[in-house]
Amino acid sequence: MARVGVLLGGISAEREVSLRSGEAIVQALRSRGHDAIPIAVDRDVDLVLRRTPIDVAFLALHGRYGEDGCIQGLLEWLGIPYTGSGVMASALAMDKLKAKELFRLHNVPTPPYYDITGDLSNSELEERHGSFGFPVMVKPRREGSSIGVARANDMGELRVAIDNALRHDDGVLVERFVKGKEVHVGIVDGRVLGAIEIVPRRPFFDYQAKTQKGMAEYFFPARLAPTRYQGVLRLAERAHHALGCSGATRVNLLVTEGENEYVLEVNTLPGMTPTSLLPKIAAGAGIDFATLCDDMLSSARLHNMSGARLGSTATSSGITTTLAASAHPANRIAV
Repeated sequence: MARVGVLLGGISAEREVSLRSGEAIVQALRSRGHDAIPIAVDRDVDLVLRRTPIDVAFLALHGRYGEDGCIQGLLEWLGIPYTGSGVMASALAMDKLKAKELFRLHNVPTPPYYDITGDLSNSELEERHGSFGFPVMVKPRREGSSIGVARANDMGELRVAIDNALRHDDGVLVERFVKGKEVHVGIVDGRVLGAIEIVPRRPFFDYQAKTQKGMAEYFFPARLAPTRYQGVLRLAERAHHALGCSGATRVNLLVTEGENEYVLEVNTLPGMTPTSLLPKIAAGAGIDFATLCDDMLSSARLHNMSGARLGSTATSSGITTTLAASAHPANRIAV
């Protein structure tokens, strides 16, 4: 039996959410008969992984050093298959500017934007903003879970929002505000599971709304006409492929009252807490939490070793092991 190390915690601003995700995953995998152990991730994660023999890593990390390709690169180096996207796709998805550039290259609609690097004087900011207009959304270039994100309605608010975002990153994305329904699409190992609509009880779906119960209403499937619903699923899948993602992702879109849909971002390590969206989407598609975790585990692989994955021979901690994990077929939603 393969030993599964669930990597949780980390050193990002999303550490607490990661701990909750990881604990839930460990219990789910154990309920399906897997030998799963939690592995707390800190600055010495390389030493921990060398001292704790595991055959596969289930990534329950969020934010910097977890979603941005860093831990993925370490696992590639150690030869430990892992869940989720590879190094490059993880880094591209985490970098909002690079993700948008690829969306545009692949004709995936995304709201207009411009980026700021470093601090600008008020006059420089006014010149940079030009006739871009208001309102806008201000986001740290490389952060998750809406940390440091704010809406600005004029130059004064823009100045404050940028200064706050710069506390989280040295790069900032200024994005045109688009009024529309917030819809998230879940994709697991190439299967598009469905789309959920979020109605936050706050001005937008911020960190508090994402992580606390009762801060938003959820509708599955999203309240869209059937033809448009299918179009949203296809658009999410295009965004997923544009970044080269694999494993489980959650694609965040805005759907306007007109005929426009916009992709905001692709999350390569979606939250797995009771309030998280991917488990809600999976449940709506008839897939319980334990089966969802099992499916995610079965897609674990090394991306730089000819796609070695569970069921193949891989080297972990200096020991050659045949990985074996039972695959439980999940119910699928027709798309």
